[in-house]
Amino acid sequence: MHLIYNHNGQSGEGYLALPESESGPAVIVIQEWWGLVGHIKDVVDRFAAAGFVAFAPDLYHGQAAAEPDTAKKLMMELELDLAGKEIVNAADYLVSLPETSTAHAGVVGFCMGGSLAIWSGTLSPKITATVGFYPGSSWERHAPNWANYFGKSALIHAAEGDGTSQAPGIQEALTKIRAAGGGATAFDYPETQHAFFNSDRPEVFAPLAAALAWERTLEFLYLSLK
Repeated sequence: MHLIYNHNGQSGEGYLALPESESGPAVIVIQEWWGLVGHIKDVVDRFAAAGFVAFAPDLYHGQAAAEPDTAKKLMMELELDLAGKEIVNAADYLVSLPETSTAHAGVVGFCMGGSLAIWSGTLSPKITATVGFYPGSSWERHAPNWANYFGKSALIHAAEGDGTSQAPGIQEALTKIRAAGGGATAFDYPETQHAFFNSDRPEVFAPLAAALAWERTLEFLYLSLK
């Protein structure tokens, strides 16, 4: 359901789904460069069906793209500091809900959102587990303080078309997180392209790889958010 919330003086909006059990760990889902589109809402619903309290903040505030030029424009106009604050606020809000069973949250993101998800682990002590699907190749704009990953964990799903987990940006994240005392794991998916998880894009969707990445993501979050 669409949600507008206000928590500790901070407001936000997005898409929320609750598990049938009415209790579970909190997971934030971060959009691709397209915005809060149907695919992302479907992912939120899938997390709820798997037992999570799931929420996708609308980082574009009602805007969305249907073609790459518009998506690129929206992504470049995104103010990272504001986006980071919105993700942190969303985590604080989810953790405060009576349906949430833990005092911390996980963040899962795709494409642009994959980078934001990994970055979010440096922004809040309440975000303790992050999953990035094919995150970007550079952290220059984010300027993450990797030391904040101490005691946390990250999982990265890498597409072969993006250069696999050997891509410089992924290697940097893995190395820095581990050096900070966090856990960091990456999986490669052979014969896949960027956005292989997105079932709304048949030209790149890889069903078997997507199913395996989903299974690994759920296992990682179940263990990390106990």
